[in-house]
Amino acid sequence: MRLLRPVSAALALLCLGLALSAGVASAKSTDAEVQAGLEGLVTSPAGPPGAIATLYRNGKLTTFSAGRSNIKKATKPRATDHMRIASVAKAFSGAVVLNLVRAGKLSLDDTIGKVLPTLPSDWSAVTLRQMLHHTSGLPDYTKSEGFKKQVETDAKGFVSPAKIISWVANDPLLFKPDSKYEYSNTDNIVVGLMVESVTQQTYANELQQIVFGPSKLTQTSLPTKIGLPSPYIHGYQPATETEGAQDLTNFLNPSGAWASGGIVSTPQNLNAFIRADLGLKYFDRAQQEQQMNWWVGGESSPPGPGKNSAGLALFRYQTKCGTVYGHTGNFPGYTQFAAATADGSRGITMSLNTAAPTGKLLAQLRRLQTTAVCDLLGK
Repeated sequence: MRLLRPVSAALALLCLGLALSAGVASAKSTDAEVQAGLEGLVTSPAGPPGAIATLYRNGKLTTFSAGRSNIKKATKPRATDHMRIASVAKAFSGAVVLNLVRAGKLSLDDTIGKVLPTLPSDWSAVTLRQMLHHTSGLPDYTKSEGFKKQVETDAKGFVSPAKIISWVANDPLLFKPDSKYEYSNTDNIVVGLMVESVTQQTYANELQQIVFGPSKLTQTSLPTKIGLPSPYIHGYQPATETEGAQDLTNFLNPSGAWASGGIVSTPQNLNAFIRADLGLKYFDRAQQEQQMNWWVGGESSPPGPGKNSAGLALFRYQTKCGTVYGHTGNFPGYTQFAAATADGSRGITMSLNTAAPTGKLLAQLRRLQTTAVCDLLGK
């Protein structure tokens, strides 16, 4: 018996070690970790004044919020507050286009020259598919001198799509279409013009008829005026050592982003949209199969969690806990992330009221996005 006791003790310790290892391996991300992560962002150097995340699981929307939606008031961002969704608007334009493809009004192989023959002839062979994929080679108007001058001299002024195109109309393609991936905001401006050409309706009207109305997104719009509907989350430039935070909510007229990033929504509405988009509310499986043709290494702007790959107006985010699909966005005063599971049953949004961070703060944000995705997936 004495000889067996050390063996029994060793076995007991081994079993205990295995149990502890299993416990560590099975540890799941929690709501508390998501909340703590948001608070960590807000208290970080150059962090946003406020941050909010929504997770839709099992038929219920859970909201996490930290900091302030307005630095002059002690009010946290809320799921029903309006905000600029920045380039997540590109997922909306993708939904509209794929709906029109299903209806036979557009083809993904339609060219700029066919649908919009008055645009620069150098762009004529570029296809709708390539623009949605950001493999078109179209020069990005947000990097143009015309856009820079607009921001410096008349940031609050109305900008038409035609004026946006004029800023890059004399520029050649940056590369042969389909030869590489390069994110360009011009892509979705042209996509919006294609929608108007084939429907003979405004792009805003098509958004309403195809997306906003059917999904009951009553707090979502494509404004041309600078003010946000109340209540809203203020957007800021973070405080520095020499000056306080600057309110950028009404710094730039959203007309200058239009189909590329001009939509206003709420965290609640945005979560509902991205779930509907993945859940085939706007188009069929055949179009989704075309959409999910991934350009591996194509990052959204800013990059989202995990490994990013670019589809048609949609990005794949492969994290340690699983994969979600959606889009990110960056606008003066706002950073956005919206994604859903492949079947649209679960959805996530995360919004900061500053423009996209860089360096360590961006890495911190992406880690938190991953934690939130793990929590969403129950892993």
